[in-house]
Amino acid sequence: MPHGAAKGYKTDWQAIWNVLLISTKLGLTSFGGPIAHLGYFHNEYVRRQKWIDERSYADLVALCQFLPGPASSQVGIGIGVMRAGMLGGIAAWIGFTWPSVIALVLFAFGIGGLDLAHAGWIHGLKLVAVAIVAQAMISMGQKLAPDRSRATIALGTAAIALLWPSSVGQVILIAAAGLIGTLLYRKAESGGSPQIRIPITRMAATICLVLFFALLLGLPLLRNLYPLPGITLFDSFYRAGSLVFGGGHVVLPLLEKEVVPTGWISKGAFLAGYGAAQAVPGPLFTFAAYLGAVRGGWLGAAVATLAIFLPAFLLVVGVLPFWAAIRKSPKIQGALAGVNAAVVGLLLCAFYDPIWTSTIVAPADFAAAVVLFLMLVFWKMPPWVVVAAGMVAGWVLAG
Repeated sequence: MPHGAAKGYKTDWQAIWNVLLISTKLGLTSFGGPIAHLGYFHNEYVRRQKWIDERSYADLVALCQFLPGPASSQVGIGIGVMRAGMLGGIAAWIGFTWPSVIALVLFAFGIGGLDLAHAGWIHGLKLVAVAIVAQAMISMGQKLAPDRSRATIALGTAAIALLWPSSVGQVILIAAAGLIGTLLYRKAESGGSPQIRIPITRMAATICLVLFFALLLGLPLLRNLYPLPGITLFDSFYRAGSLVFGGGHVVLPLLEKEVVPTGWISKGAFLAGYGAAQAVPGPLFTFAAYLGAVRGGWLGAAVATLAIFLPAFLLVVGVLPFWAAIRKSPKIQGALAGVNAAVVGLLLCAFYDPIWTSTIVAPADFAAAVVLFLMLVFWKMPPWVVVAAGMVAGWVLAG
């Protein structure tokens, strides 16, 4: 069943296990930040696994761009929910998150003293990212920006995003693209709304939304009444995950205000952890695991990680059952046409900076990326073969 189990379903443990395995593979190999992660997800979930169709994936991406929290993690959670219900969403989050969580906790404990940012095999994985994101960018561009108007939205978004590199700018660009799409595209051009099976009841979704706001408002009160270390830690990271649009880079100022002035961690240790977070795959929000480990070891890392991602999970699960109905509106479909084109532009922007600018620094890098792209797109080689080849290429180039 490509889009999840039916209502009243018996738990499909095989589907949950598959979600965990595929998301773990993505968690081990997805470099380049949240927009680049969407390229990896597209390649795996849409092209290879065919768990979700092109339009539904694009609409899910558009929805998550409007929700606070880590957009790429929310997309992964949403696909997990569609595939295998609530437990599938949890499995997708665990798989995509645990590799970088463990790496950053080990770094916090002083085990990760190696200069990962300049390791040859890490550079090779970044070369693979160039090939994979290029493939996703071309594929999504052909389907989501096929005409002059949407191509203009996509390329205009990319140009402005490069000249105005801020999370606020991205949100404004997406909103503007949605408005333009509402004016330009109606039901006649949208091609209808593909059906998505969401194995979550509206009652369960409502409970998740109520819980999201209850924790957001209640945790600060609980913290004042009972200023225990665990409650304080959970509140700080839950609020950071609830109030941030635009991904991991935006959450840094909030986290810094929570942990540096209070003496939890020094400014130097904070920046060192941030540098380590940039060198590992997966969501940048796992930086919380590093901060939690510095504060309270493995338990602190677990509390901080759960707290910062919990809002994203509650929002996605809470919104999806209602979103499936709302997106049938002609105006919503028109807005999605514009937003999806803007997402292609943001992917193009991320392809240039940071993926291209931080990876292709010599002619040999370009040559290696071209060969990896050829292997992936034209030779149709399995992604794991391309990843292995990229790691070897990076090691050779570093030598």
